[in-house]
Amino acid sequence: MTLAFARTLRRKKIMSSDGKVIGQLKNIMIDVDSGQVINLVVLPEAGFDASSYKLDNNCMLVPFEAVKDIKDYIVVDRYMLR
Repeated sequence: MTLAFARTLRRKKIMSSDGKVIGQLKNIMIDVDSGQVINLVVLPEAGFDASSYKLDNNCMLVPFEAVKDIKDYIVVDRYMLR
């Protein structure tokens, strides 16, 4: 896993491992005691059906364990999203 500063992640696009753009990173959730990132808070793309995913208001909660790579996009394993 690549190390990255939180400020470099701002507004990055989230893409599934099969190449589908899911949305844009809005925020991250961390465990305050341990400092571990728990979830990425993602604003879904207009055409992306997020109804079967974990939602918080109008945003998807993507478990950090699903993150596979962080470069131009944040790539997540789509099978770990649900």
